[in-house]
Amino acid sequence: MNNRYSLNIMLLNQQAEQNRLGVKLGKKCIKLGIPVADVAGRVGVSRQTVYNWFIGAYDPKPELATVITQLLRNLK
Repeated sequence: MNNRYSLNIMLLNQQAEQNRLGVKLGKKCIKLGIPVADVAGRVGVSRQTVYNWFIGAYDPKPELATVITQLLRNLK
């Protein structure tokens, strides 16, 4: 278990609809321990926005889908 994320965020991510782009991003970032601040900076949004994507509360705007898809491909 990675301690960069709270147990609550990890549980909400697991319970969210897994085919949503933001949830996929969250799953990968949680697994790899990538800080939300790093993701927010790369995409150009707030940390709260990224958290909301991770838990499936909101979907990323369509114009960010390409950036997020590329980010997902590049995360290792």
